[in-house]
Amino acid sequence: MPESLFHFARPEWLFALFGLIPVLGWLIYSVVRPAKGPIHRYADDHLLPHLTGVRELSVDERWSRFTRWGLLWILLVLALAGPRWDYTDIEAFSPASDLVILMDISRSMNVADVPPSRLARARQEVQDLVVLNQELRIGMIAFATVPHVIAPITEDSQSILNALPAVSSELANLQGSRLIAALERAEQLLGSEGSGNARTILLISDGDFDEPGLLPRIEKLAQQGVVLHTMGIGTTGGGPVPARAGQSELMRERSGKLIESRLNEPLLQQLALAGGGYFQRADFRDQDSRNILQLASGEVGRPTPTEEKTRVWNERFYWLIFPLLLFLLNRFRVRRTGETQV
Repeated sequence: MPESLFHFARPEWLFALFGLIPVLGWLIYSVVRPAKGPIHRYADDHLLPHLTGVRELSVDERWSRFTRWGLLWILLVLALAGPRWDYTDIEAFSPASDLVILMDISRSMNVADVPPSRLARARQEVQDLVVLNQELRIGMIAFATVPHVIAPITEDSQSILNALPAVSSELANLQGSRLIAALERAEQLLGSEGSGNARTILLISDGDFDEPGLLPRIEKLAQQGVVLHTMGIGTTGGGPVPARAGQSELMRERSGKLIESRLNEPLLQQLALAGGGYFQRADFRDQDSRNILQLASGEVGRPTPTEEKTRVWNERFYWLIFPLLLFLLNRFRVRRTGETQV
């Protein structure tokens, strides 16, 4: 049986009850000192109703109307305040799958073969994933040589959207792509295998990696139940690498030759295969994001119960609305003469 604990959901509405005070004051003042308008100069008080068609209410009638409409006002205000006096505790469940997004922010991600740049397109993909997600808990790591945790794994992904515009290659003091360090940091965020949640990593990159021991490290993660999916950003034709984001100056080798970067699809496919996942080439539409979310949630079991409970209060405002509506219907009933009583 739920406990009884009376309170109002929106108690600020109770201040509206003070609106009866000035009305009461005006009523008392009008009874003590009735108003005498210019029309009273032309006829006696008992003849005015025959001239104007309006009858002055007696004192008892005024108090009766004030009582009726005051009661209606009190019922309406109390209903708006949201009376509650019982609740039910519902066991809370956490999503059964966690997803960590690894975004490559190395210098090669500034290549403009997919305008305005690979990095801008990667931010768009992350935004689509967060907005379309309805089942997963999501965290995010940006990496070059050093991984930076943009957002821990959480059900509230708004923090990722807030931080996304500031994610750029300027976050990395040293350039290069060290994916293993980023994978280890993602593994820490995902937690141990015994958590009961499906664990997934999504790598968003152009595949410009040259790191020994990468495939064995990903295979080890797969053996521990961590699935790796990859999303390729860029084109196989590639383009020159800018020296800094947003600048026209290009990176060159010591010989003066331009440094170019191309999407390395074969490597990204190998990484996904080693991680037990799939490779998805970014098409910058919703469908690629939906595919990733479907893959990540496809291994989800039943949501796991938590020790937390959600208290759901039973709203009781309608107990006041029903008598209020019945009273109003009665006051506006149509008489036989066709007049309406108010």
